[in-house]
Amino acid sequence: MGIIRFPSLTTKTKHFSKLHALCNRSKLDVPKGYLAIYVGETQKTRFVVPLSFLEHPLFQDLLRQSEEEFGFEHPMGGLTIRCQEDSFTDLISRLPIS
Repeated sequence: MGIIRFPSLTTKTKHFSKLHALCNRSKLDVPKGYLAIYVGETQKTRFVVPLSFLEHPLFQDLLRQSEEEFGFEHPMGGLTIRCQEDSFTDLISRLPIS
């Protein structure tokens, strides 16, 4: 019996692992071409995402919805989005890193 690999699942896992590694860096360490985003309704989790996400229609929709409902707060030095962390991770796992 062999191992079956699903290319799209493997790619998404690598994509998410890369983003997770970036999120665990020092709070002051945001690589060139990336943006710190704080996500959560009460307790905020820091994500470091590629700037290219800002151009993606799904990400832009999330930003518009967040702005309409809550406005944007930036007390932590990065963009703050009030949404469920699970929803955010689901969205970014579907976006291509460019």
